[in-house]
Amino acid sequence: MKPSRIIVILSSLTLLISLSACTTDGGAPSDGPKGQGNQSTGGNLSNKYVEVSAEAGVAPTISSPSGTPPTTLVTEDVIVGSGKVAGADSTLTVHYTLMAWSTGEIVESSWSGEPAQFPLSGVILGWQQGIPGMAVGGRRLLVIPPDLGYGAAGGGPIAPNETLIFVVDLIDVA
Repeated sequence: MKPSRIIVILSSLTLLISLSACTTDGGAPSDGPKGQGNQSTGGNLSNKYVEVSAEAGVAPTISSPSGTPPTTLVTEDVIVGSGKVAGADSTLTVHYTLMAWSTGEIVESSWSGEPAQFPLSGVILGWQQGIPGMAVGGRRLLVIPPDLGYGAAGGGPIAPNETLIFVVDLIDVA
């Protein structure tokens, strides 16, 4: 195995271990297993923030967020993929939906057209920290606080200091 590939694998594992050690609720016990959310009987992911549909291959439905937005990155697999795993240096092909926490409105979605393709290193920190370790075929919820998103500046339709809710379907990794 090439040394650069070993470094990527070790870096990804370190990131995953670091993220799994973080809590999203100040250390309070969770209502379900880490990274799994609380699965409802309908197969949807339901946690203390939002509910996300778990039907593969179709645009997700996302409930309006409730409560106070988290101050740390929240990542939960809605559907666990079984394909190639994304790393920090991967180029991704994804479908995604973006909801603004403050309004509960969908701000952007790739589902109305072709999937988006981009290098993971070229997007916001919330994606760079929340996507590595995700496997092709998976659907992941990312709740991204402002400091890992667009911050005080905002951007385009994103208000300043907005907490972002992304639902990402990973289609391919290169």
